[in-house]
Order: sequence, then structure tokens, then C-alpha cells
Amino acid sequence: MRKAMKVLAIIPAYNEEESIKQVIEELKEKAPFCDYIVINDCSKDSTKEILEREGYNYLDLPVNLGLQGAVQTGYKYAYYKGYDAAVQFDGDGQHLPEYIENLLHGIEEGYDIVIGSRFVEMPKEFSARMLGSRLISFMIRLTTGKTIKDPTSGMRMLNRKMLKDYGFNMNRSPEPDTLAFEIKRKAKVKEVQVQMRDRQGGVSAYSNIGNSIKYMFKVLMTIIFFN
Repeated sequence: MRKAMKVLAIIPAYNEEESIKQVIEELKEKAPFCDYIVINDCSKDSTKEILEREGYNYLDLPVNLGLQGAVQTGYKYAYYKGYDAAVQFDGDGQHLPEYIENLLHGIEEGYDIVIGSRFVEMPKEFSARMLGSRLISFMIRLTTGKTIKDPTSGMRMLNRKMLKDYGFNMNRSPEPDTLAFEIKRKAKVKEVQVQMRDRQGGVSAYSNIGNSIKYMFKVLMTIIFFN
């Protein structure tokens, strides 16, 4: 009988007091096979107090590292602790834990990166909100030959080889440009259909149209010129 994989959910958290307890309790209930670690990225609200009061597993960063640094810390933790795979799982309640097992099946099939995609079976809406996603998908396909339907999805699972790469190489951010880079290096990538909710609390950094445009421009330029 094949040994079960050891899996970790990495939950980056910055000012997630409105949602963090629900996220962890749902994760424990619906994906009990999966361990978790919250990376508290110097939250200014009561996120840390909630984590302490409830006895949740967390690491408290001494300085604010942003999403990239928080997730990378989680990848290092997963690698050092001997996990076979780890999934980035947002602390705002958008990701649903019942889909983690489907991502894990992809890792067990031999894929390096498995993306929880909203658009494997469902069509992508034609809207200004999805314009950036369409442009990034097009550029990844143009530069790698691989179609990624939901390149901005934050719900991604990595196998142990990728944990080492993302965790210890400073340029391996959890972003679409890194995904394109890994595909060019022959990483095996799969998308599986998931559903996502709206944020259950807090405000996204990309709710501001200016930040969204900057993000899209940076990712596109990196895919084109630096991969």
C-alpha cells in the first residue's frame, strides 16, 4: 500500500482578524489529513491575539515581508519539516479546503505544481477584472507553449522538489511569472477545477485599480524579458 503523503497548508496572514479563525477551523474539519502553519506577517490588527488564544500553529515574522516573503517562509518550513507537498492557502477565506485533496491527487500523479483553477471546466468571464488574467495566460502560452487558464490563482500545491526551489531561491515568488519560468525548466504543471468564494474579511491589495495595473505590468514584463 502506498504511503500517504505528508501535506502542509501554508496560510500567509496580514490583518486577517475577520476570517482567520473560520479559515483554520474549516481546514481542520474538511481536510483533516492536512497540517497547517499560519505565517503572521506583522499583522497590525488582532490576528496574532486570535492565533495565540486559540492555540493555532503559527510563525510570527519579526518584520513585514509581504506575500512573497511570507509564503517563502512557509515553503522553507515545509521543506525543513519533511513535508512531501505544500499548498498556499489564503487567510481571507477565498480558498475552500475540500479541494485540497484534488490538488494532492495531481502531486501523487507526478506533477510538480498543481493549480486550483476556476476555469478548467467553467468559462472565464469577459470583464475588465479578467482582462489581466487573459493577458497573462496569453503571454505564458506565447513564451512556453503551455496553456494556463487561471494563472493568478493563489491556490497552488508544490511537490518537495518545488518546495526546495521556491523556498531557497530568492527569485521564486508565488506569482505567474515564476510559473512560466518553471514551465520553461520542464516542470510538470496541472490545473484542477475548484470554486472560490469572495473574501470573508479584510481588503485585497489589488482592489485598487492602480495596484492591479502595476501588478499585471510587472508580471507581463517579467514573463517577456526575464524568464
